Amino acid sequence: MTQDAATADAPQQFGFEADVAQLLELMTHSVYSERDVFLRELISNAADACEKLRYESLSNEKLAAQAGAPLVTITLDKEKRLLTVADNGVGMSRDELISALGAIANSGTRAFLEKLGKEKEGEGSSLIGRFGVGFYSVFMVADLVEVATRRAGEGEAWLWSSEGKGTYSIAPLDIEDAPLVGARVTLHLNAESDEFLEPWRIESIVREHSGAVSVPIDLVEEPGKEPRRIADGMALWAKPKSEITQEQYTDFYRQLSGGFDEPALTAHWRAEGRTEYTVLAFVPSARPFDLFEPSRKSKSKLYVRRVLISRDVELLPAFLRFVRLVVDSADIPLNVSREMVQKSPVIASIGKAVATRILGDLKKLAENEPEKFATVWENFGAVLKEGLHEDPSRRDDLFAIARFASTKSDGKTRTLKDYVADLRENQTAIYYITGDDAKRLAASPQVEGFRARGVEVLLLDDAVDAFWVTSALGYEGKPFKSVTQGAADIDLIPLAEEAKDEAQPAADVGDLVAALKETLADSVDDVRVSTRLTESAACLVASDQGLDRQLARILAESGQKGLLGKPVLEINAKHPAVAALVTSLRDKGRDGAADGMHLLLDLARVADGEQPVDPSAFAKRLSALLAKGA
Repeated sequence: MTQDAATADAPQQFGFEADVAQLLELMTHSVYSERDVFLRELISNAADACEKLRYESLSNEKLAAQAGAPLVTITLDKEKRLLTVADNGVGMSRDELISALGAIANSGTRAFLEKLGKEKEGEGSSLIGRFGVGFYSVFMVADLVEVATRRAGEGEAWLWSSEGKGTYSIAPLDIEDAPLVGARVTLHLNAESDEFLEPWRIESIVREHSGAVSVPIDLVEEPGKEPRRIADGMALWAKPKSEITQEQYTDFYRQLSGGFDEPALTAHWRAEGRTEYTVLAFVPSARPFDLFEPSRKSKSKLYVRRVLISRDVELLPAFLRFVRLVVDSADIPLNVSREMVQKSPVIASIGKAVATRILGDLKKLAENEPEKFATVWENFGAVLKEGLHEDPSRRDDLFAIARFASTKSDGKTRTLKDYVADLRENQTAIYYITGDDAKRLAASPQVEGFRARGVEVLLLDDAVDAFWVTSALGYEGKPFKSVTQGAADIDLIPLAEEAKDEAQPAADVGDLVAALKETLADSVDDVRVSTRLTESAACLVASDQGLDRQLARILAESGQKGLLGKPVLEINAKHPAVAALVTSLRDKGRDGAADGMHLLLDLARVADGEQPVDPSAFAKRLSALLAKGA
């Protein structure tokens, strides 16, 4: 052998990317209660490789000749402490080994690391049970991992190996020692992993986590022994519902989602007609880590006659992206490209019908199991409300399941149907206030007059709320109206009896209003006497034609500062502070009462969650006021 040939055959060393190195450090130096997750991850990868080969063989006769019946085989060797997971899938080339096993390609794994970094010390071990970490989980149980693989259609084979200590190597592998096609992952188990050499333990893990995978799984209990089938590989969605247990649905959901929670809703049906397809959909009971990723993509698997065409086709609208979904259709050509799938009118038709069905099932869940639905809404309500803004055609369906905190909810959520049923005499609108904290919103000065009249106000504390209420026409003929925008049109709604008893005589504030307009002209658009205040001295609202103040703030933060116009200052003519200002203005004139007028504005800004116009001047005025009181 020449020196060049020897060099070519020598293993080449590589360093893992930083994220992988961090994850490996975690895997090799921590103890987890859910270490068996590694087998689920290896089986999932193997099944995907088999599906990929089936797909590629549709358009490649050479690969079709190589592709046999998909199979995953698990082999145990107690004497050598080896556990091997082999598949006859598509395999990997040298470059694919580097990209697949040397870097974190799955954003979910990076999300796991970010979440773990936020956990308190000692609590990280619980995360492994709620989130898969891909191939790298093998280093929880192995001191050395070897991957022997041969890419379908290629004549070269490769051996990837690593001890999980920051580096890995890749070397050419003799064809005689390589799989005919596919990959063979061999784990040299560490001293703490004896349980994974027991056939009963492997079978129980497969049954619990991978029993519904769409590729058969065989177990070889010891070298030379005949394989025994422990999973039939029949697609769960293809089985009659009557033959499937809830445990099997749960197992499949966990395999599909990579989580360990139980589905809050399972929907399984077959659609017939112009387009025939089978659907298996799950609504999680726990919030996925990637729920608020900027891409907002749904994660749906599309099969055509049991062949996986795409594992991330966007079948559902973004506001249903938390749904985990499998669709299998016979009406899409098998040779369709994955890029063309997204543009297919058949796909669009299927996606529209599936979204309608899922929203209908969520409505039934809300009606029949309100406690379970309350958990779904808590986790995904903010996402579902995106549909109120983005998809007007779905608004009625979403209004039927939407839940809101309100001034009458007392810790529970209310429906719009509940709200309309409790409308007060002469009430013509559905009132709301937007912000970022329901408790703070409930205490806002702008809500006082509505509370005094028994008028319910929706407390909308999700960012998307500021948008959909401006585009939604209303509900059952009642428009949505912000309590922080324009004049309050509640004069015709009678006060509650207790509010009547507490009513104070109003001061003559005509001169004060004029003085406030002149003194605060740089900061406010107008000053007027309020009908919405009963307890506070003043508040800020948007002008009749202006944007709701919360929406204006959000847009200003995104760079559209011109939309945040000057507010209107409303004063409570029955408040002692306002009466004192009237007296100060009469006795000292406008200049003498100026500090009090500026304080009134700054107090209204603070109550609205904003800073005083001039914090330093505000502090001096407040200090002087305190000194007088002392």
